Amino acid sequence: MISVDEALERILGSVGPLGSETVALSEAAGRILAGDIGAQLFNPAFDVSAMDGYAVRAEDVRPGATLKMIGVSQAGAGFGGTVEPGQCTRIFTGAPVPAGADAVIMQEETRAEGDAVTFERDVAVGRSIRFRGEDFAQGDVLVAAGAMLDPRKIALAAAGNVAEIAVSVRPCVSLLATGDELVAPGGEVGPDQIVASNSVGLGAFFAGHGAQVRDLGIVVDDRAVLGDALARALQGEPDILLTTGGASVGEHDFVQDMLKANGVDIDFWRIAMRPGKPLMFGRKGKTVVFGLPGNPVSALVTARIFVLPALLKMMGAALPAPLYLPLADGLPPNGPRRHFLRGRLVSDAERGTMVEPSRQTDSGHLSSLAAADVLIVQDENCPGKGRGEIVAAHIL
Repeated sequence: MISVDEALERILGSVGPLGSETVALSEAAGRILAGDIGAQLFNPAFDVSAMDGYAVRAEDVRPGATLKMIGVSQAGAGFGGTVEPGQCTRIFTGAPVPAGADAVIMQEETRAEGDAVTFERDVAVGRSIRFRGEDFAQGDVLVAAGAMLDPRKIALAAAGNVAEIAVSVRPCVSLLATGDELVAPGGEVGPDQIVASNSVGLGAFFAGHGAQVRDLGIVVDDRAVLGDALARALQGEPDILLTTGGASVGEHDFVQDMLKANGVDIDFWRIAMRPGKPLMFGRKGKTVVFGLPGNPVSALVTARIFVLPALLKMMGAALPAPLYLPLADGLPPNGPRRHFLRGRLVSDAERGTMVEPSRQTDSGHLSSLAAADVLIVQDENCPGKGRGEIVAAHIL
């Protein structure tokens, strides 16, 4: 067995960015930005009012002062003149501040009779004005390369007058489940069969992180059938081929042999971790191959710890950093394999956010993983940890 750190180092050393493509901003949700987005203009493009009221010269306004209203400025139709001493203009939220004016006072602090406006208090220069470029200036970096484009970042790019952007090519991930016992969800389950949840869960996981996912179905435990299925999968040249099941050393575990028979160079196949020891990693041409355990908890844990970093590196995205949080409950001693425990984030009145480890460590207990927020990292040969001690936790 090799260590988790060595396995991750080998995996990341074997992959690199896949390049970029240009897409419309409207199609960029969930994509990874391949280059910085620069603002094409100032925002606001001019000084604008932050509220409905009156644009004034601050030095003219004091309690009881009356100014003459000489015009109106509204969004999309600003006042074209200049505010002179003793004058003001009616102004609405988002409207350009007229030349000569240097403050806006809200209408609730005034009394208007015709074009005579009396003010109840004074006002400071710059009050209720959003100044040109206050949000961002032309040429500013709005979103840095490597960021995943969520609705907020997309809206910011649009405000910067950006219509097309360069994003990383989405890696292609092909999924192949193996096992005589497997039945697709919704199928008729025989007395010795189980529902295949791995491909559905893993497909959702990788699609949620920007991959293009192709489910190649279920293959029975037959050398010839499995070999043919792997040959077809490799001919498609996905960026990542991911198999589940058959990765151990049982009499019906044929995946490693059939991968080798199809020209895959196996780098390693056992890791000192739990859950998920029997994980294979190899390569053929442009395709990196992961052979994950068939157990659903082990498959999802190893996908999170090993496959996701490779996927993100292919897209030029930053690798997810762990959280460091205090334990809400202690951990017992650990053996020679690194343990990834299921955990939930909880709130403590004194310590703030803490992480509560699940007492369920059985790798067949999928519901406890579904209820978890994080994977708590317990290092090899850890003597145990008490409540309040800090641990690393990977967000699921």
